[in-house]
Amino acid sequence: MDDSRPIFAQVAENIENDIISGALPEEGQAPSTNEFAAFYRINPATALKGVNVLVDAGILYKKRGIGMFVATGAQEQLKGARRDKFSSEYVRPLLAEAEKLGIDSTQLTQMIAKEAKNS
Repeated sequence: MDDSRPIFAQVAENIENDIISGALPEEGQAPSTNEFAAFYRINPATALKGVNVLVDAGILYKKRGIGMFVATGAQEQLKGARRDKFSSEYVRPLLAEAEKLGIDSTQLTQMIAKEAKNS
């Protein structure tokens, strides 16, 4: 866990990561709040708060008496939100800096391709 962000937000993000990767498939059952609490070694109320963030967003839903499940379409919904966040946090600042430095789109594409090849 990262001390710079609330624990419940990190729990929610880790669940999102599992949904995006397919480790938690759509319509599959998610671990219980108590299982999350034990896994992360946190208070169950904190784990519940992280889960409820995803319930409120429509990523997880409750089946009374059974548990939490991943909603249909959750993976694409999360990927879309992450793409938007990626664009605003990385691509826009990259383009602004490239413009300041006089780097055109062709040069920028070449730089990215070169870095991708080296990684």
